[in-house]
Amino acid sequence: MTEERTDTRPADGTESHDPDFPEAFLAFMRQGWRDTTLPIGPRPEVPNYAKRRAALSAAFPGETLVIPTGGEKVRANDTDHRFRPGSDFAYLTGDHDPDSVLVLRPNGSGHDATLYMRPRSSRLTDEFFRSRHGELWVGRRHTLAEKSAELGLPTADLTELDGVLADLAPARTRVLRGFDGRVDAAVRVYDGPREEGQPARDRELAITISELKLVKDEWEIAQLQDAIDATVRGFEDVARALPADRAVSERLLEGIFALRARHDGNDVGYGSIVGAGEHATILHWVHNHGATRPGELLLMDMGVENRHLYTADVTRVLPVDGRFTALQRQVYDIVYASQQAGIDVIKPGVKFKDVHLTCMRVLAEGLANLGLLPVSVDEAMDEKSTVYRRWTLHGFGHMLGIDVHDCSNARKEMYRDGTLGEGYVLTVEPGLYFQPEDELVPEELRGIGVRIEDDVLVTATGAVNLSAGLPRTADDVERWLAEQREAGPRLPG
Repeated sequence: MTEERTDTRPADGTESHDPDFPEAFLAFMRQGWRDTTLPIGPRPEVPNYAKRRAALSAAFPGETLVIPTGGEKVRANDTDHRFRPGSDFAYLTGDHDPDSVLVLRPNGSGHDATLYMRPRSSRLTDEFFRSRHGELWVGRRHTLAEKSAELGLPTADLTELDGVLADLAPARTRVLRGFDGRVDAAVRVYDGPREEGQPARDRELAITISELKLVKDEWEIAQLQDAIDATVRGFEDVARALPADRAVSERLLEGIFALRARHDGNDVGYGSIVGAGEHATILHWVHNHGATRPGELLLMDMGVENRHLYTADVTRVLPVDGRFTALQRQVYDIVYASQQAGIDVIKPGVKFKDVHLTCMRVLAEGLANLGLLPVSVDEAMDEKSTVYRRWTLHGFGHMLGIDVHDCSNARKEMYRDGTLGEGYVLTVEPGLYFQPEDELVPEELRGIGVRIEDDVLVTATGAVNLSAGLPRTADDVERWLAEQREAGPRLPG
């Protein structure tokens, strides 16, 4: 979720330490500027966004829907994180600017959509050079007409939004809350049932958008493939810079992948996990302040977010010195067999839980072969036990799309307790993790962590591995790593 500002800076974008300019300078700055126009036409993907808005409109006839993107978030004092639009807002508009708000108002046969935005600042005022929203600070902003032409969507000045929101009837309005404090405060909460801390009416809006995102159309699948292809190149970049005979920092490898993500996409889709040695046993290891060591494994969970904000999510484990030891290979092969079993059962109509159980049973059988299970496999798999989870920790995967954990507001019966459908994209990522302090495993296993993760499209006949550009079997990983090292380091280009 993109969060709104939490500081107390003036709304006009100035700072308390800004100078008091003399009037002569202000007058001088307001003159002598040539006007410019942006040669903008509609983006080719505009019909996709219009189709999504139409589907949302059909779900809430006669009601006003308010979907904000959120604002910049303070990083420290008067500096901000790079803005990333709210996923649901971007899914419905394609707009990437901060503070904008989409309003869908009923018109009798559907909804009229209006994008409220901060338009280009006039050179007749101080804003363009004094405000942190101004063009000399952040670059040329679109005019209302330019943004409308680009997105195929009527636009209005953001300053008009407060008046619009003040006139809305809470009982006939739904708000995507938690993204924009101004919007949340302006639209009174309807005095009715609540779900998960939110008004039930607003919660239903978030649920509906999430469930619309479950099925990816051809354009979305192409965006995911684009992000995954860039991710493959990023893993190649890292492998080419990974020495076999000496230590390098996890942060160096994180940075190499981040370079690819910023060059080929928008950014990384989430904080990269680069876990060398025992750090691979920590699920969300994002500190990345360790170092690789020859003879140990390196787990990397990384994904490029492409320029339309669709993200890959891929994990690979590499033997730093180029070869798995016999024990490392044994653990790796168990995880590979689990992942392949899960991919093999994926098709429309299969229960999400059944894919999970398929993967987990293979892991449990592997744990039994390692002599670790204190009970039989069947007993371990019983929902009243699940003791195998001491070493598996998480489920088999999750939905993937414009968020790395896409569709997270969908109802359980449509997601975790539901069945897979054609057009779903999900990760398959089983793992085994033997903590360094776990006294229930042999010493030689402690500190080994293995996860293999791929991004899978559900088709009419089964599953397609969209990230098959990276090797998965132990033999293929060793061969690929040797090939990348032989090719040598490269810069994106």
